[in-house]
Amino acid sequence: SEVAELLGLMHYMEGLRLITTVELVAPTSDENITVTDTELSGVPVRLYLPRRAPGGLRRAMLFFHGGGWCLGDAGMHGYDHMSRRFSNELNAVVVSVNYRLAPPHRFPAQFEDVYLVTKFFLQSKVLSQYGVDPARVCVAGDSAGGNLAAAVAQQLSEDPEVKTKLRAQVLIYPALQALDLDLPSYRDNAHKPLLPRSLMVRFWSEYFSADPALRAAMASNRHGPPEAGPLLPLVNWSRWLPAAMR
Repeated sequence: SEVAELLGLMHYMEGLRLITTVELVAPTSDENITVTDTELSGVPVRLYLPRRAPGGLRRAMLFFHGGGWCLGDAGMHGYDHMSRRFSNELNAVVVSVNYRLAPPHRFPAQFEDVYLVTKFFLQSKVLSQYGVDPARVCVAGDSAGGNLAAAVAQQLSEDPEVKTKLRAQVLIYPALQALDLDLPSYRDNAHKPLLPRSLMVRFWSEYFSADPALRAAMASNRHGPPEAGPLLPLVNWSRWLPAAMR
C-alpha cells in the first residue's frame, strides 16, 4: 500500500481495502440463521435472523465492525462468523452495519450511518416487526466499531426522540480517545505487527481530515490546539492505569 501510494497508483487505504476484499463472503443462510444483505433507513446492513422458535421476544444486537473507520465490512469472514455465533447462541437478531468508510467519507459520516440505523431499529414498529424485546437491545463493536458503539450509546441517552433505552454497550478493544497518542499502549505497540502506532495515527488522521499536516501533528503528538493546553492536565489518564504503569 505504501509503495502504491508513493507511485501515485492508489491511495494507501485503497490498497489496504484490496486485502480485506479477499475476506468477503456471501450472505449464506444455514439451518440456524437466515442471513440477508439489505438496507435499514438507506444504510447497507447484513441481517441475521434466528430460525428456531423464539419462545418469546428475542434479544437484538447492532454491531459495528472495526477497521480504523477506513477498512472492514460486515461481510468479511471473521465478522460474518462472529455475527452468526451471536445470533445463534443468544437467539438474537443481529444487525451488522456497513457504514461509509474514510476516505472518501470522513467524520462524521461513519457515526451518522450507525446512529441512523440504530435509531431506526429502536422504533417500536421495527422492533415488533422482528419480534425483539425493547428491554434487551445492545450496541456492540470492535476497535473503531467500539468507538462508534460508545458514541451511539452516549448520543441516544440525550435524544428525546428515542424512547427505547439500550440494555448494554459491548466495547471490544475500543478506540476511545485521540487526545494523547503517547500513552503506554501506544509506546508498547509502536512497532508491533497488525496495528503499529504509525498505522493507528494514519487511521485517526484519515478519519478526521485529508490534510497531511494533521497526520504529521498526530505522529508527533502535537495535534492539540495550544489554547487547549490548560485543559489537558484535567484529563488525567494515569489515574486509570495500574500503578506500575504510571
